[in-house]
Amino acid sequence: MLGEYRGKLFMNKFFSSIKKAYIAGFLDGDGSIYVRLKPNSTYKYGFQVAPYIVFFQSQKSRVNFEKICSMIGLGHLRERNDGILEYIISKHDAVNVLLKIIKPYTILKKEQVALMLKILKQKEKVKSKKDFIKLAELIDKFRILNYSKRRKIRKLTP
Repeated sequence: MLGEYRGKLFMNKFFSSIKKAYIAGFLDGDGSIYVRLKPNSTYKYGFQVAPYIVFFQSQKSRVNFEKICSMIGLGHLRERNDGILEYIISKHDAVNVLLKIIKPYTILKKEQVALMLKILKQKEKVKSKKDFIKLAELIDKFRILNYSKRRKIRKLTP
């Protein structure tokens, strides 16, 4: 995949282990990793698998935050109404590349990183409804790892 190649090339060639550790630490402290099953009737099993890595920062620190976002170069910046900036990485290959590169340096979100990588790998193996249900069960495990005030619990109907 072009995005994966670009990300691997960019991050492995130009990122020192210190920068990789910095990004992992930023994610551990001011970031989030999650995946959603979004209802979407255009998808084969009625749901879209949507992985996310999001970094958060106050708009007061915009200049420095934009430097970090541009260094990563895999997502887009969003300005919220509450004074928070979000750097969102949502393309599957970009999420995969970034997590593989920072995985050895994560501490607090080590389980989320490992689970997301497992989910992305499992997603590629889905060939039947049974495979999709296994994937959905993996996605449900994020419920244990991540706290959410607004989580919606959905049931897959047979």
